[in-house]
Amino acid sequence: MRCYLHAFLLCVAFAFFSLLYVFSQLAATLEDRDEWRRVDDGAPRGSGHDTGRILRKTPGLAGLGDREGGLDSERSGSDAEQHKDERSHLAVVACGSRLEETLTMLKSALLFSRKPLHFYIFAEDELHDGFRDALDLWPRTFQAKFTFTIYPITFPKENAKEWKKLFKPCASQRLFLPLILKEVDSLLYVDTDILFLQPVENIWALLSHFNANHLAAMAPEHEEPRIGWYNRFARHPYYGKTGINSGVMLMNMTRIREKFFKNDMTAFPLKWEEILMPLLQKYKLNITWGDQDLLNIIFYHNPESLYVFPCQWNYRPDHCIYGSNCQQAEQEGVFILHGNRGVYHNDKQPAFRAVYEAIKKHPFGENMETSLLQPLEASLLTTTNSYCGRASHLFTKRLKQSISSVQREKTMERTSR
Repeated sequence: MRCYLHAFLLCVAFAFFSLLYVFSQLAATLEDRDEWRRVDDGAPRGSGHDTGRILRKTPGLAGLGDREGGLDSERSGSDAEQHKDERSHLAVVACGSRLEETLTMLKSALLFSRKPLHFYIFAEDELHDGFRDALDLWPRTFQAKFTFTIYPITFPKENAKEWKKLFKPCASQRLFLPLILKEVDSLLYVDTDILFLQPVENIWALLSHFNANHLAAMAPEHEEPRIGWYNRFARHPYYGKTGINSGVMLMNMTRIREKFFKNDMTAFPLKWEEILMPLLQKYKLNITWGDQDLLNIIFYHNPESLYVFPCQWNYRPDHCIYGSNCQQAEQEGVFILHGNRGVYHNDKQPAFRAVYEAIKKHPFGENMETSLLQPLEASLLTTTNSYCGRASHLFTKRLKQSISSVQREKTMERTSR
C-alpha cells in the first residue's frame, strides 16, 4: 500500500511540475506578445519615395513588430496598382543560396497568371539587393503585373536562434507570417523550390471553398501509406493518415489570428501567438521536419480547421519515385511542382530538373511554345529511365493548357489593337 502511495505522489508531483513548465513558457510567450503590441503602437511609420517607384517604409523594431515596412515596390500607373482587390498574395522565405531558385519560382508565378500578384519576400539581409536588382530588371510589361515587398527574417527575440535553426535555415519563419503581416487577410505561402504550372489565381480560388471553420489548406504528405513517413516514423501527433506537407500552404490569416487552438499542453485553447513556443519546447526532441511537424501537431488537435487539397497542388518526387501514386495528377496533370530534396540541382530526378531549367532559361516575352514547352519536352524524353521521367507527361499536361491560354490572350490583344 505504501508503494502505491509513493507512486501516486510521484505522479502528482510530475504532473504539477509539467504544468508549471508549460505555464512558464506560456507566460513568456504572452510577455513577448505584449512587447510586440507595444512596439506596434509606438513605432514611427515614416515613408519616402525613391524615383517614383520604390517606396521605403520604416520597419518595426524589436521582436515581431509590424514589419509592413520592408522595401515595397509600388509601380505607379500599373494594372496591379489599379486592381489591388484582385491581387493574389504570395509569400516566400529565402535564406542562404536560394536567390536564383526563388526568382525562378516567382517567374513561374508571373508567366501564367492573368491577375496581378503581390510578392512578400522574406530574406536574409545579404539577399535583399539581389532580389531588388533582379526584379527591377524584368521587362516593364511583366513588372506591371506585380508588386513586391522585401522583409528581413524576423523571429521573437527570445529563442530567435532556436527558431532560425529549426529544420532548415529560416524555414520556421512561415509560422510567424500571421503575426508579422497583420494587415493581410489571406496569403499563399510556398517554399522556394515550388514551380507554378498554371495561374496562381487558380489555387487562390480555393479560399472560396473554405467552410466557416477552415483557416488553412495543405496537401497530404503522402498518398500511399506504405511509403509514408509520418505513419511509420513520427514520434508526435500528426494530421490524418499520412500527415500534411507545408510546402504549399494557403491561409486565411485573419481566422488564424482570431482562433483559439485546442492542444495537449493546457486544459484551455490558446491563440496562435501563444501556442508556438510551448509547442516547440514540448516536442523539439521528437520532431524531424521542424515547423511542418509543429503544423501537423496543431491540426491533429484541430482537424476541423484544415482544408485538404489534392496532391496535384503539391506534386513531389514521392508521388512518382516508386511509380505514379497521385491519382488526381493522372487525371488532370500537375498544377504545382515541388522539387524538394534539392532535385532541381542534382541528377536524382532529372524530370524535375528539366522543368526547373526550362522555366529558368525561358526569356521573358518569347513565345512559350517554342522557347519553353518544346525544349522541355525534348529534355523530358531523355529522362524515361526513371519512374518520374516515365510520368513526366503529367508535368506538361496542365502546362500546355497554361501556355496555350497565355498565347491565345496575346493573340487577342494584338488583333484588338
